[in-house]
Amino acid sequence: MSGEKNLKKLLSSISPVLMDGEYVFCSFEDAQYGDHADLHPVAAISEGEGLTLVVPKLIADQQGLHYESVFVGITLTVHSSLDAVGLTAAFSTRLSNRGISANVIAGFFHDHIFVQKKLAGKAIAALKELGHG
Repeated sequence: MSGEKNLKKLLSSISPVLMDGEYVFCSFEDAQYGDHADLHPVAAISEGEGLTLVVPKLIADQQGLHYESVFVGITLTVHSSLDAVGLTAAFSTRLSNRGISANVIAGFFHDHIFVQKKLAGKAIAALKELGHG
């Protein structure tokens, strides 16, 4: 099943849902994909400076890992195509206009946005407005 590409349809069915738990971004110098699987990361990206993992805050705290901010994840449950144009711009602009940082990770089926924990309710409300605009 291929994802939706039509921006109007995507926005009308954006359906944001909070992911369970709190998450943090941690960086590991000289690590590669697959390292630190015991941290149960929900996402990984390899950068020149090292491996960034998005891990549950509870696990990061248990392991004494350094992080700077605490986030919650929001999944846009609409099945968006990776070729869709404008969805990321629409929701990131909406969040930006409300002073909310949007750390976006695209999966095959859905977009996932990590926002500051304290702004989660405000972010969900802003995203729901997109579906009514």
